[in-house]
Amino acid sequence: MKNTIIISIVSVVSLLFVGCNDKLNVQQMYEFSLSTLPVQKTIISGKTVEIRCQLNRSGKYKDAIYTIGYFQPEGKGVLKNENGIVFVPNDFYDLDNETFRLFYTSSCLVQQVIEITIHDNFNQEFKLSFSFTNDSGTVPRTGTGTGRRTPNSTN
Repeated sequence: MKNTIIISIVSVVSLLFVGCNDKLNVQQMYEFSLSTLPVQKTIISGKTVEIRCQLNRSGKYKDAIYTIGYFQPEGKGVLKNENGIVFVPNDFYDLDNETFRLFYTSSCLVQQVIEITIHDNFNQEFKLSFSFTNDSGTVPRTGTGTGRRTPNSTN
């Protein structure tokens, strides 16, 4: 009986020294990606392409903050969000909704590429690139010749 009491006391004292961590381990950082509905591949200068976006998060942490920005390595154009805010290349803006729309307006006649980047407050990022070829709006001719009538034609 005496041995049982001593073993119990030693066990309780050793548990006190080992102790438990009373801090809850909460996962804060989750992977994320950006998906879009299909986006057209051609654009006419002065016209706008709508890009419908969805932020996909593998988990949710209420204090996660996401920002969006873009860079245009080729061509020239303007990117706006659905609130009409014009994005400045290489600047980042708070992303308030997981579902949102972007609007790209072409300002040139050459191929254009935009790279959209999403960052979170844990230094993770996701990039998505869009490439648009210029469509001058003309229908290509088929056949040969100039398409003019000669003076001796009938009809």
